[in-house]
Amino acid sequence: MVLYCSVCCKEFEGNRCPDCGRKSTRAAEPDDLFFLTEQEQIWSGMLADVLMQAQIPFIQKSVLGAGLALRVGPILDRERFYVFKKQLPEAQEIVEELFSKSFETDGSGEDDERTLTADEDMTVEADDERTMLLDH
Repeated sequence: MVLYCSVCCKEFEGNRCPDCGRKSTRAAEPDDLFFLTEQEQIWSGMLADVLMQAQIPFIQKSVLGAGLALRVGPILDRERFYVFKKQLPEAQEIVEELFSKSFETDGSGEDDERTLTADEDMTVEADDERTMLLDH
């Protein structure tokens, strides 16, 4: 039987939530929020904008909380996104499109592709900029 943990906002099979270990779980209801993703502060604004454009209602929560984020700085904070169950598949598709990118791995023209994370993508772009500067 598939159960829902109201603390982790995730469905799971079994009698105990695998993330938090809580036993007090229940069947999911249509108005329950589900965990979508956790992103760095720099990417959370972009994701929020795209979800709004797609008219997907969501809740965004700071991992550190407002007080700690003010002390350590917002750059170190991460944001968790939650959506309703009926919008979860569409929202997951958006997250997949935004935070993975494929590109050619060699110059042979073959369609060899691999997935990059957002951090790797930034590194590739930075390397390209450095290469352009060295060429001139």
